[in-house]
Amino acid sequence: MLEHVNEARAVMQEVEKAVLGKEEAVMEIMTAFLSNGHVLLEDIPGVGKTTLANAFAAAMGLKCRRVQFTPDVMPSDLTGFSVYRREEDKFVYQEGSVFCNLLLADEINRTSPKTQSALLEVMEERKVSVEGVTRPVPEPFLVIATQNPSGTAGTQMLPEAQIDRFMVTLSLGYPDYASEMEIARSAGNGPRTQAVSAVCDASLLKVMQEEIHQVYIKDEIYDYILRLITETRRHPYLERGASPRATLALVKTARTFAWLSGRDYVVPGDVKRQLPYVLSHRILVNSAARMNNLGRANIIESISKNVPLPYMGAKK
Repeated sequence: MLEHVNEARAVMQEVEKAVLGKEEAVMEIMTAFLSNGHVLLEDIPGVGKTTLANAFAAAMGLKCRRVQFTPDVMPSDLTGFSVYRREEDKFVYQEGSVFCNLLLADEINRTSPKTQSALLEVMEERKVSVEGVTRPVPEPFLVIATQNPSGTAGTQMLPEAQIDRFMVTLSLGYPDYASEMEIARSAGNGPRTQAVSAVCDASLLKVMQEEIHQVYIKDEIYDYILRLITETRRHPYLERGASPRATLALVKTARTFAWLSGRDYVVPGDVKRQLPYVLSHRILVNSAARMNNLGRANIIESISKNVPLPYMGAKK
């Protein structure tokens, strides 16, 4: 069951060659990818979001495509379109950018809602429907999207249905002093992703994803997860709680984190560790929370503290 953990850890080690001092973020993104989930990075420009995505693509040996989202990007740029070829006297379908293993959707909130919604089907079903024909995208298919939450000029908020399709949300933040010193010293030596080697491929990634399904979860852990999710739906400072998709995401990421930690079973700490990443983009605070200067992080922390931990005895 833990046969390929070392390969997964090797991927993270390769990524950390390009992105310094962000071990926790690298661990979380790897957790999401192994859980077959998508990642939303919300952060200021220049902290390495694009470098991080490219490093993962290189380390995992995946076919990667990057789309720089702007107001003039069309849905057909993502999903594909048909063009008439005179020499063949017929329309021929041209694949769009989503036909890859890892799609980097850069500044996804700078394009139109129409273009944003073109990703809804492929993110959920790994299929694209164009002109009445549904086509599967390569497996695995993962999206890592970036957006700048502080620069709202010229941006379009993602629809709630699309935000919910991201398994986790996180921020990189500024590097620590030692890491930024190393970045400064290497300036002019070319992209740091050049040091990243492929230690995995798409087929091995799928094998690891299947292996993780065998990680054991006690009923008490399932109950604990449901109690956490239910608490978001009746919390006095939340206008909207987490969806059932959040329940599934919490189960999957807790299982994956346990596997990456070298265990074939999930403990409550795995669930608590994943809670902020899974819930932060899925809950909506109300006016009472804003009046009391309470943000999503404060509320998630209070839920984590107030929901009792399950009793963990021997395996059944």
